[in-house]
Amino acid sequence: MTLHSKLAQARGGVLLFGITPPRRSATPEKVREIAAVTIGRLSGLDLDGLLLYDIDDESDRVEGERPFPYLPTMDPAEFVSHLGDWRRPVVVYRCVGKYAEDDLRSWMSTADPDRVLSVFVGASSGDKPVRTDLRRAQALRAEVRPELSMGAVVIPERHARGGEEHLRMLTKQDRGCDFFISQVIYDAGETKNLVSDYFYTCRAGGVQPRPVIFTLSLCGSAKTLAFLKWLGVDVPRWLDNCLTHADDPLAESYREVLALAKDLRAYCEHLGMPYGFHVESVSIRKAEIEAAVTLAEELGRLLGPARP
Repeated sequence: MTLHSKLAQARGGVLLFGITPPRRSATPEKVREIAAVTIGRLSGLDLDGLLLYDIDDESDRVEGERPFPYLPTMDPAEFVSHLGDWRRPVVVYRCVGKYAEDDLRSWMSTADPDRVLSVFVGASSGDKPVRTDLRRAQALRAEVRPELSMGAVVIPERHARGGEEHLRMLTKQDRGCDFFISQVIYDAGETKNLVSDYFYTCRAGGVQPRPVIFTLSLCGSAKTLAFLKWLGVDVPRWLDNCLTHADDPLAESYREVLALAKDLRAYCEHLGMPYGFHVESVSIRKAEIEAAVTLAEELGRLLGPARP
């Protein structure tokens, strides 16, 4: 089954691999080189699709200093055009607040819905000025390109704080979202709480739950750990201690992330909840990139029968 059909039919077993596009300052030659390396690296994996992040400056959300500098990247929708040899679908993130309504309209009208899916992301804080808000972007998609498969971000940490993330999911589902992709997760309990509330609320209302794709990311250094926390990712104290004191934090991270994936897989299959995994690879360190590829390969085997 294709990614589109799995999502349309609310089937499980989705496997994605996510990257950031090249920096905006990259030369055309460098962009072509990055595209070729990416395709070569991922061609041997049994992926359903490639995910491209839309990077936005989130310094308005957090007062502390950003561990890594914000470096603008090229528009992920533009980078798609450089992936000519990639024959599988591409999930393009859209930080909709960055774009004027006419820009979003133009992109939607030209995007190939057989190749491209999108995840619309709202502003990083309520005080941030936006050119198009999330609700309007969702409505615009319904007007301009309803056949464009649209997903939304889900944040277990927000559910842990307020207990209403599952209701936000249902609202986004009513607005046309076919699937959900989580923020990076490390806390199985918080994530299962959210999945449980969403699943049983759907069942009570006679609504088909949409697939939830869990984002997994390896952490190979103290600085990466600090950045994850800066982004708002909830890293349990026990795991923070493990990574901080490990002789090889990348190996420790790999072991714990794989255990998390197995836990979530067992829970979702017990419920009958459609799910999948997304391996995020945004590091520039070769060891972390290679470990992410290996993780995706292992997750493909783990999903096994869930991948029809």
